[in-house]
Amino acid sequence: MTGSGRRSSARSRIKSKTDANEDGPLRNAGDHRRNTTRDHTSLRLLNVNIKMLLGFTVFTFFIIWFLINRLVNPDQEPETPRVITPFPAPKLMDLPMFQGEHKESLYWGTYRPHVYLGIRARTPRSLVAGLMWLGVKDGRYHLRHVCQDSDELSKYGWSRHNGLDFGHQLLVDQDLTLETSFLKSKGDGSGYGGDWAVRLDLQSEESRWNNDMQRTGYLFFYVADEDGNTLSLGRDMFDIHESSLLAIGSRADIGGWQLHLKGMESLEVHYSGFRTPHIHNLSDLVLENLAAQATMFNRLQLSDTSVSSPNILVFQISARIPFKADIAFVSGTGVKTSRVEERLSSLTGTSLTSLLKEKQSEFDAKFENCFKIAAKLDSESVVVGKAAIGNMLGGIGYFYGQSKVSLPKNTKLKNHDNFLLYWPAELYTAVPSRPFFPRGFLWDEGFHQLLIWHWDVRICLDILGHWLDLMNTDGWIPREQILGAEALSKVPEEFVLQHPTNGNPPTLFLVLRELIYAIKKKKFTATESNEISSFLERALVRLEAWFQWFNTTQSGKEMSSYFWHGRDTTTIRELNPKTLSSGLDDYPRASHPSEEERHLDLRCWMLLAVDSLHSIAELFESSSEHKKEYGSTAMLLSDFKILNQLHFDFAYGAYLDFGNHTEKVRLSWKEIKVGNNYPARELVREVLEKPELRLVPHVGYVSLFPFMEKIIPPDSWILDKQLDLISNRSILWTDYGLRSLAKTSSLYMKHNTEHDPPYWRGPIWMNMNYRILAALYYYSQVNGPYRERAEVIYDKLRGNLIRNVVRNYHQTGFLWEQYDQKKGKGRGARLFTGWTALVLLIMGEVYGET
Repeated sequence: MTGSGRRSSARSRIKSKTDANEDGPLRNAGDHRRNTTRDHTSLRLLNVNIKMLLGFTVFTFFIIWFLINRLVNPDQEPETPRVITPFPAPKLMDLPMFQGEHKESLYWGTYRPHVYLGIRARTPRSLVAGLMWLGVKDGRYHLRHVCQDSDELSKYGWSRHNGLDFGHQLLVDQDLTLETSFLKSKGDGSGYGGDWAVRLDLQSEESRWNNDMQRTGYLFFYVADEDGNTLSLGRDMFDIHESSLLAIGSRADIGGWQLHLKGMESLEVHYSGFRTPHIHNLSDLVLENLAAQATMFNRLQLSDTSVSSPNILVFQISARIPFKADIAFVSGTGVKTSRVEERLSSLTGTSLTSLLKEKQSEFDAKFENCFKIAAKLDSESVVVGKAAIGNMLGGIGYFYGQSKVSLPKNTKLKNHDNFLLYWPAELYTAVPSRPFFPRGFLWDEGFHQLLIWHWDVRICLDILGHWLDLMNTDGWIPREQILGAEALSKVPEEFVLQHPTNGNPPTLFLVLRELIYAIKKKKFTATESNEISSFLERALVRLEAWFQWFNTTQSGKEMSSYFWHGRDTTTIRELNPKTLSSGLDDYPRASHPSEEERHLDLRCWMLLAVDSLHSIAELFESSSEHKKEYGSTAMLLSDFKILNQLHFDFAYGAYLDFGNHTEKVRLSWKEIKVGNNYPARELVREVLEKPELRLVPHVGYVSLFPFMEKIIPPDSWILDKQLDLISNRSILWTDYGLRSLAKTSSLYMKHNTEHDPPYWRGPIWMNMNYRILAALYYYSQVNGPYRERAEVIYDKLRGNLIRNVVRNYHQTGFLWEQYDQKKGKGRGARLFTGWTALVLLIMGEVYGET
């Protein structure tokens, strides 16, 4: 309305001016012009001068205004927003301990966990290699490459892997059994990072051979250069009896290189060359090539052709089953001292067989030395323990790229997208699950390192350093790392963005606390202690910033209270709004998210963090100005009286969250209209009574966080109450481990939305069971009236967990993400060798600082 009025009045003003020109004295304009001819030139010059003066004045005014505005408002949006600005401190990965021999020893590895066998170097744009094969199901061929459940492999994973230079993997695909062995070698003449070899051993169940499809094996081994360097074929036609050379190339990092194939049987080799900037679509390229050949020539083989200047070469290796093939990669070729033939001989045939046996023996000896379980458990349990550490180490990956970070709420940036790009960064990390979560997760990684540091503390520190170097200037670390095109190809779009207002449990402090304790107990060599101390000294400033980020952005209204930010306050579809940032996703919290919330688990994570910081500061007497402050904060957060005032329900004997809550919330079907007014139904949240500020009556893992952190005095009656909760079958106890949420909870095993089944609302999770077991072990060792009871519960729970995981592994071939609380069956993601691998520490009764 107002806009229309303005346009109308403007139009009226223009019209009245025109009317004036048509009437009155201006009708004799011609006479007027004739009378002023003599002054026309001077008036025109004066008019021009006035216009120039006015223009200059306006221009000067705007320049002065801009300068004054910059002086008065110096804190305008910087060129690089803070959220994507790296933390201003020396990088941990620049420490001398991570350079030289250490860096080179980790250069090559099986660092592509999302594929069944993938090799790359720890460099942003690497030479990569990998394996594919054709499996047969229901009379049809299927190409295997990327780890995925739809392939329906009955078993796969590393039975042994040392994280450095050796690994052995078993894959069972219908009637095919494929063993892959990886070995790395550094000898005279090798280029940077050394050489490596892969042995492929394909077997089949003879009883199921019924046609030619199942008697011939088809393997595909490829090499690709992410830098786009051209790869060259060893020869046009391949006969491995004449020459084993498959491909050659050159790179700045490793010099010249060669890829060779050696076979103990008669192998048929075909190839195809491609050029593409990314390799995550390589499976499609191979399938298209095979399909074209099958259509045109009715043969199942690659085309023996290549595009001009290929950066990918794929080699098809075919033979009658069973057969073995050795693939050797030698670097630093093309110089007189390279000794290629000698090195090649040591990486294939009987020499490789001897080296693999030697590495297997070394692995077995180190395994027993680290975890000492042979005398405690049966051989079936030992097999599972080796698979746990083998898959954890074999699942370590190297990634490079830029995270996508959501725009800060009050940003002044003009961006057509809804995200900012983090700086280009590398990440060396373990992953939770190769088929489902083949990338870095912050809160998972702390649990991973509880296991890895016992095996190789330098690998552990290397991973921790990479994670802490991802910190921005505010002290925030993105919780999920989706770096590079390959990683991005596995993630649904809605989960890609990382939100800088949301945290994630700072579990890296779990392993840091253990390392500090081990230093004090002199469990390391002098060299290891010095390296860990150097690491901690440089890491301290980042760890302080991380703690301060939590302390300022996640603090609650009550002193020493905290709450996870990021819960949806407007949802109409979630029964209980999820708390994704806590890591416990759908674990029940206050029904109505608000700033009044007090989250018990976050308060305990903060105690872990500040207590660790205080311990690190004590190692370096005068290095931290905040040592006293951390000590007093740790005392505050461990104050038993304050904890009870904020979170303890004396009537129920349990620790609980606090917030704006009602139990009378449900999901109800509601009719809605969709396209063309077509009626449909959806489940929506219905609140039946007004919520009130209160303790949230849901007992589960969160309730036991003060117990896990050992805040409860050994002689307190409250400890006895926690043991009641743990051992009561109507609450948390099962024959397979402790369930995540009490059976008495109103949300026990309830869907959170129509399509969101219970996740942390009943099933058994190994990471929390491990921490509860560690606390039980602690209370069974210290003097107190409940010591014997804690010991009895500890023994039963430990036995239940081990027995169930071992049984599931031998029945299904996998460790699982979670376990069913009713029958103990594995659930969720399979080949979940992230924190489920903590079962090995349970087997060895290894509980860190306890």
